[in-house]
Amino acid sequence: MTQSAPLSSSKARSGNFFEDFRVGTRIAHPTPRTITDGDCALYIALTGARDPVHCAAPVATAMGYRDRTVDDLLLFNVAFGKTVPDLSLNAVANLGYADLRFLAPCYPGDTIRAESEVIGLRENSNRRSGVVYVRSNAYNQHGEPVLTWARWVMVHKRNADSPPPETVVPSLPELVPPAALVVPAGLTPAALAAAVTGSADVWDDYQPGERIDHPSGMTLEESDHMSATRLYQNTARVHFDERAMKQSSFGGRLVYGGHVISVCRALSYDGLENAYAIGAINAGTHTNPTFAGDTLYAITEVRDRWALPGRTDLGALRLRLTGVKNLAPAELPALAAPNGKAHPNVVLDLDYTVFMPRKSRQ
Repeated sequence: MTQSAPLSSSKARSGNFFEDFRVGTRIAHPTPRTITDGDCALYIALTGARDPVHCAAPVATAMGYRDRTVDDLLLFNVAFGKTVPDLSLNAVANLGYADLRFLAPCYPGDTIRAESEVIGLRENSNRRSGVVYVRSNAYNQHGEPVLTWARWVMVHKRNADSPPPETVVPSLPELVPPAALVVPAGLTPAALAAAVTGSADVWDDYQPGERIDHPSGMTLEESDHMSATRLYQNTARVHFDERAMKQSSFGGRLVYGGHVISVCRALSYDGLENAYAIGAINAGTHTNPTFAGDTLYAITEVRDRWALPGRTDLGALRLRLTGVKNLAPAELPALAAPNGKAHPNVVLDLDYTVFMPRKSRQ
């Protein structure tokens, strides 16, 4: 009896490659996600995040929130994860972010879905990959927008001989201006007292040009960064498939850049204790790869201090967060190498804006 060959199936979906994208394409990403109390607790376990409004219900409600809020970066990473199967399953690396705005608080029990539009394409000179620019938006179960961001990601080509698309590089804003920051109505920042956060330093105490070398470091264990990537449901092969990545130029799996941001933000708590929420990420780049076993440190530079229209009780700080691997901040006196490129130990350069109480609130 002759045994027939198994039928070939088209159900094994391998994700989009660079040549599959077209400028203007809109994608409604599948698998919405309800963020639970368990997710929030696991995020704290994996990052060490300590912001009281995310982990202490009495503090959050005293400030005017209806409950503890989901950590801003947990929300971002979950929303980002929704986009991965369609946009970056075949990524070489995620390259950067711009114009990321938090539009409404997210609470445990909220369900998040995401949509994206391709806004730019540029093939690399090696013809083996290209850069895809997208604008993504996340919504809660009521259809209310909670987050919007632009990012660009390097994606493998399926076939190096495929003809390149027309190059379109979108113009993205340098920063999110103060007038575009969304502050939830009814907040009482005075509830964020020094006895709660561990510091009395508020908006008035920070000066443009000030540098804070945050004292703590965190070593990224293999199990930690893989658990985090699963928490975010980020299935990109560059983070998941060690066998495949052993053959790459990196020689192993990369730590997901969004998790690097989360860890560095958590490390920056000492020195920014009263920065209770992120209003925006103005721009960000992953300047060098991060791997399991690397130890991360954080440096913050104060770039600007903004008063907010109609508010005398809180203000905004524009900050530059630098993530450094395997080198204490004191050993890195200059953040740029002599040739103007990022220092080889710098893995993150993030320009973002936080909200903080002001002394005049009292």
